[in-house]
Amino acid sequence: MEQFIYSDIFDTKGIEYIIVIFFFMLLIPFWIMLNRPVKLKEAMGDVIRSINLQALRIPQGLLFNKNHTWSHLEKSGVASVGMDDLLLHLTGGVELNYLKEQQEKVKRGEPIARITQEGKELVITSPLSGEIDRVHSSLESNSRAISDDPYSSWLYRIRPEMWREETGEAMMAEQATEWTGKELERFRDYLAETAGEAHGAEVMLQEGGELTGHPLREMDQEAWRGFQEKFLGMEA
Repeated sequence: MEQFIYSDIFDTKGIEYIIVIFFFMLLIPFWIMLNRPVKLKEAMGDVIRSINLQALRIPQGLLFNKNHTWSHLEKSGVASVGMDDLLLHLTGGVELNYLKEQQEKVKRGEPIARITQEGKELVITSPLSGEIDRVHSSLESNSRAISDDPYSSWLYRIRPEMWREETGEAMMAEQATEWTGKELERFRDYLAETAGEAHGAEVMLQEGGELTGHPLREMDQEAWRGFQEKFLGMEA
């Protein structure tokens, strides 16, 4: 009768098992990252995003206003109104609150919405007078859509009462592009001034002077109040 010989597989395979376990442990963090692509994409965007005229969307068929809103008259006679891309690039992600309701009357220059971020806020004013035909209320629960496409994500549709008179100073096409470039320069000057006054403007400029990230995100409420007065046309 042959003698029974006991062999412990861990004596010969122990190292291989340890390697396999270690390999799977390395895979776990990669699996977690792959299952949250949206957050990863947002984080990468914040790091590499720069603000220059070429990066900004300026549709040629819209009318742009100096309070950083846009308007567009539809065939039905109703005008869509929203915020421009430069404002949204400067602020980054914001929460939206409407200040007007459907069928309510609004005057040009009157507050129609408030955008907020970590306790800081800006007031958006109407570029038109008229009756509110529709409120894009779904944006309050999906404000990210505004940054994704500010020109599809209109805030209100208004039946204008004085369209020609109130859009006489609005800009479009090349004029709007030129004005946006000047606003970028003006904001750089404001940023330098605000940083000198220690309002939390810890914002870096790339080589060549391009703004990076979302500059207003790094600034305090006092700086937002100053931005409101200088760029959006009313006191906060």
